[in-house]
Amino acid sequence: MSPTELLKKKYRLSNLINLLTASALLLVGFVSFANSRETEESLQTARSYMVVSQIQRRGIKDLNVINTMLKVKRHLFVPQKMIPYAYHDGAMPIGYEQTISQPYIVALMTELLQIKKDDTVLEIGTGSGYQAAILGELAKEVYSIEIIKALGEKTQKLLKSLKYNNIHLRIGDGYQGWPEHAPFDKIIVTAAPDHVPKPLIEQLKTGGRLVIPVGKSHQKLLLITKDKNGVKRENIIAVRFVPMTGEAEK
Repeated sequence: MSPTELLKKKYRLSNLINLLTASALLLVGFVSFANSRETEESLQTARSYMVVSQIQRRGIKDLNVINTMLKVKRHLFVPQKMIPYAYHDGAMPIGYEQTISQPYIVALMTELLQIKKDDTVLEIGTGSGYQAAILGELAKEVYSIEIIKALGEKTQKLLKSLKYNNIHLRIGDGYQGWPEHAPFDKIIVTAAPDHVPKPLIEQLKTGGRLVIPVGKSHQKLLLITKDKNGVKRENIIAVRFVPMTGEAEK
């Protein structure tokens, strides 16, 4: 075989290898896309089942809350290794000795707030940002405070990437609330102190609602309403939240 023919053969072989490589990469990309689409559809199905079986069947009736729970992707707010369990019926660890609340509890607390679209809401305990995202879909403005710096910074990046521009996150102790933006129409606390912080009552508007877990070994979810005659407290259900740290521990 002449040098010219040998060169042509090598050139054709090189082209064939390149074509096979490109085809393989295209096939891998297609399979990856198909798997990604299938995974997203599976997660959407799991989210829909979660809403029906865990939330509606337990008595949540507010359609705004139900539709928001259907919309917000809970799996984005849990550690990657926990994504397959994101729509299970229970709280889940998110690191830093913190948890993301059980979906039903998120729905219940949100329904108790009776959020209106022009409300300003204060959240104490941002955590992974799931409850904040639910609030952000329903309220005009959300001010959320997270005491754990690393967790707060991580969650802030996530919420920004998801375009929740109406959620304002601050790193700090939530016991004193956020006086600069008070009073608030609604306040929600997602960690349990052993008493209701007085500053939160003071920063609640007349006509406002505060939902908070209170207690140590035995916790109760309280609904606190405020009107011109004073403050009313109502026990809702027994719950279990991580303890509120910082000034609440004093």
